[in-house]
Amino acid sequence: MRLTTAILLGGLGVSAAAAQPLPADFVYLRDIDPTIVQDMRYATANNFVGRVLNGYEAGECIVTRSVGAALKRVQQDLKPRGLSLKVYDCYRPQRAVDDMYAWAQDGRETPEQRRYNPKMRKADLFRLGYIARHSGHSTGKAVDITLVQLPVSKAAPFDPRADYAYCTGPQNRRAPDNSVDMGTGYDCSDEIAHTGSKAITAQQRKWRGTLVNAMARHGFVNYRLEWWHFSLPGPGNTAFDFPVTRRP
Repeated sequence: MRLTTAILLGGLGVSAAAAQPLPADFVYLRDIDPTIVQDMRYATANNFVGRVLNGYEAGECIVTRSVGAALKRVQQDLKPRGLSLKVYDCYRPQRAVDDMYAWAQDGRETPEQRRYNPKMRKADLFRLGYIARHSGHSTGKAVDITLVQLPVSKAAPFDPRADYAYCTGPQNRRAPDNSVDMGTGYDCSDEIAHTGSKAITAQQRKWRGTLVNAMARHGFVNYRLEWWHFSLPGPGNTAFDFPVTRRP
């Protein structure tokens, strides 16, 4: 989702990194494993802000090479089980993180935005750890991810005018998604979205466990407040600010 653990801007720093169209250690996930489904929400209006975020010029997943290689190994493990990974967000420019912060502080609450944080004001999202001023996504080492069953079914188109249920509501009433039912929608700021929540069904807990275990086997660490958020520990914690552009 949006946040994860806060990191310090180091190394090249945001301003220097912005001068590089695609740093040497970054790759398009499609070039590593084109079978991983991509549903890049921040390049669309189907997200908690309700519009395309700054820095998302294309719906492409960009990650570091090590993350891409690890995701490919996870995908290879899942395929024999009739499952595939689906990514919602990967590398996130710092300007997009800044855009989220400005949105959270603008003092405007709408029914559409409330779907993603039904129990709190959006200004509280930073204080409670759901969004951070500096995100691990900006290092290219974090991904927001879920599971879909094979063969992949096509989700209904997102309608920004539709009266979808809160992210904590029944799956068939939430904004459309072709993933398995994890108990909440993606980017849901609520205790039920905490990975270890007991307020979900046994089947939903099983799906979460399947995802966490598959990712952990290849080194990914889950963020406890978000069942969908995973990062790959290791060196290289520089935050970047180059835009997400269409794969050549």
